[in-house]
Amino acid sequence: MQRLIEGVHKFQKDVFGNYRKLFRKLSQEGQNPHTLFITCSDSRVLAELITQSKPGDLFVVKNVGNIVPPANVRGDTNSTAAAIEFAVETLRVSDIVICGHSQCGAITAMLGKEPVSNSMPHLRDWLKLAAPVQETIKKDYAHLPEGAAKETAAAEENVLFGLDNLHSYSCVQERLMDGTLRLHGWFFKIATAELFAFDPETRQFLPLASEK
Repeated sequence: MQRLIEGVHKFQKDVFGNYRKLFRKLSQEGQNPHTLFITCSDSRVLAELITQSKPGDLFVVKNVGNIVPPANVRGDTNSTAAAIEFAVETLRVSDIVICGHSQCGAITAMLGKEPVSNSMPHLRDWLKLAAPVQETIKKDYAHLPEGAAKETAAAEENVLFGLDNLHSYSCVQERLMDGTLRLHGWFFKIATAELFAFDPETRQFLPLASEK
């Protein structure tokens, strides 16, 4: 906690001055982010740092495993849906990015390497929402050896699972139909900070610069 307190004082003393005008503008005019960025709660994945975005640029949703549940999931397992609806309907973001990453604990659990304990029922039920990803890996990636390659495949399939589920939201469907919203699937490699984007034409995750 002391680190956080010291960080707050450092921000107010040394950093805030560089953003004073921006924060004043944001407080007066409200937020107008251009992108909804859905990523994992993993402490190593920071949307603003990765994209070098400023306050007000991104509407960020972080959850375990960057899972996007289908629109028909109700209750406490789909608070992510509230953020999607708010970002698309009220904030009118122009883009949605789902960003998975390497070395993801949620993916490890999905693959059964580290099963979720019964002492964490909310986490267990949350991960069950991505059961289709696990089935895809069993069906289409059985040839891959256990390890990083299979985990990467699962993390990428989880991003595609999220993109598919975004289409189940009526507000997303409407914005896609009128051409005012774009969807993107990304994968972040922690060790090298490389970003890969899904290319619908090749059905592959390619270096971000190649995104069309």
